[in-house]
This record gives sequence, C-alpha cells and structure tokens, in this order.
Amino acid sequence: MKNWINRILSGTEPQAAPLEDGEGVQEEAADKAQTDALYYRWLAGPAVFDAPPDTEREILDQVRALAQNPAVAAELVPRVPELIPRLLRSLRDESVSTGELASQVGEDVVLVAEVLREANSAYYRPATPIKTLDAAIMMLGQNGLRMLLARVAFRPIIRLQEAGFTRRAAPLVWNHSEKCAVAASLMASAVTADIFESCLAGLMQDVGLVVAFRLADRICLNGKVPRSEAFGLELLARSRELSAVIARHWDFPGNVAEAILQAGEAGGSSLAQALEQGDQIAKLRLLIDAGLMAEDDALVTEGLNSYQRRCLGKLSNLEA
Repeated sequence: MKNWINRILSGTEPQAAPLEDGEGVQEEAADKAQTDALYYRWLAGPAVFDAPPDTEREILDQVRALAQNPAVAAELVPRVPELIPRLLRSLRDESVSTGELASQVGEDVVLVAEVLREANSAYYRPATPIKTLDAAIMMLGQNGLRMLLARVAFRPIIRLQEAGFTRRAAPLVWNHSEKCAVAASLMASAVTADIFESCLAGLMQDVGLVVAFRLADRICLNGKVPRSEAFGLELLARSRELSAVIARHWDFPGNVAEAILQAGEAGGSSLAQALEQGDQIAKLRLLIDAGLMAEDDALVTEGLNSYQRRCLGKLSNLEA
C-alpha cells in the first residue's frame, strides 16, 4: 500500500464530514444510482443487446436463486487458497515474528515475488532496492502485508479466464475491486471501521458480480449482456447479495458479509459506510479515467466531500 495509508493509520489525515440529514441521504441515493448506471455501461461497453424482458428476468431470477444456495454459488468461483487464511491468522497474532511470517510467505514463490514487487513500488519509494523477504515485510508492515495478501488471494477469483462476456468484464471488475479495497480502507478511518476488514469487504463484494456475469453468459449465448439500465442496476444490487452469501459460506467474518449487504442503506454499520464510500469513489475514478465523466462533474464536486475527493485523486496513481 502507499505511504499515505501509513499516514492515515497514524491519524494525521483529516476526518470526513458527518452524514447528512434525510434530504442529503436521498441525494446520495440518486447519485449512487447515476454512478452505478454509468458503471454498468462502462463494464458492458459495446457488448450489449436489446434483450427480451424474459431474458432479463431469467438472469435476475437465477442470481436470486443462487443467493439462496450459497454452496452452489461458491462452486462457480475458485476458493481462496488455504495459505492466505493461514497467513492472515498469523498476522493477527502479535507474537509472530517477521522471520516466521517470511517463512510462511516463502512457501509460495508467486507470493514472494508479489511482496518484493510491492515493497519496491513507487508507493513505498525505498531509498535503495529491497532484495530480501524479511526487509520487504518490514517495509510493508502488518496492514500493508495483510492487504497485499488479500489482493493476491482475490485476483484469480475475480479475473477468471472465461469465454463470452465474462472474459471481457473480469479484468474491469478486478480493476474496480482493487480500487474499492484501497478506497474503503482509506474511508475506514473516517467512520471508525477496521481498516483491513474494509479492504476485505471491498475485494469480496465483486465476487457475486463475476458469478452473475457467468450466469448471463450461459443464458444469452452471444457474448453480450442486456443493454437496459434498469437491468444493470438490478443486477448490481442482486450480485451484492450473492457476494454476501458466498462470504458467509467461505467463513469470512460475519461483519464483512453484513457490511456488503448493508452498504448504501441508512443506518448501516461503520464498515458498511466505509465500503459504500469506497465503492462509489472507485467507480467515479474508473469512469473519469475512461472518459465517461469529467473531473469537475457534479457527482464529484458536489457528491464528494474534500476528504473523499483527495482519495479519488490518490486512486489515479493506483496501478491496475
């Protein structure tokens, strides 16, 4: 993670503005719907068609049905490798030394390369190249290492090598997942949510969307998805529910699954608030970068407070 995450962890960043009144909540809901509609258009790109209502209904019905059968839903994506949960458990144990962590990371050559690459990235800006695993882990710190492990674990889950529309969409969804995880972890400090759990929720919430796109591929059979904006908004909402039930099936922390369900709802937990804010900021970043929205769009200048706009700017430097 970047050096600015360390600044936030130390509490030197200003806090976000408090939540607004009922009118403000309604405006936020309208902004979210507008952003989500643009986001679906970006994901779909030219791979859309005027689907019959029956086709749209069948896709949404199957997504709902899977949400009632998490075991089957979870089979449609690879499970997180066992090494990752074991490392995450070790990271929660303050008595575990850097050497012990290095030994566990060293069991996976791909993971070793990821840790070294992250420690030498522009995010950390080491004075001299870091060449040993111990030094790299020291540079990342506990939270940095936990977030990196989570990203490594989720990458193959979301970036599936599929045919059809899912093949086009998966890299785009992963781009959002990474940005959402970082943005949610930044927003966590403003709403007193756990930073790592916010990162985890940001990564987990897109798993259901990948499953939903796989279902759409099986039903549409043309490598495209329905063009309808109303369908896109419903699909995004239903896929979030699917992500939550898969998270529970994988024995993720209960509050992470609950936050995915609550994100965007009034009265949601602090973790849900961090996830919702991170999700919207990540989507805005992607839409701006894709040329579908200007930096001075009202959704940015009026929809985000100054703290959130700074986060939006920082995401522009995040590698895809």
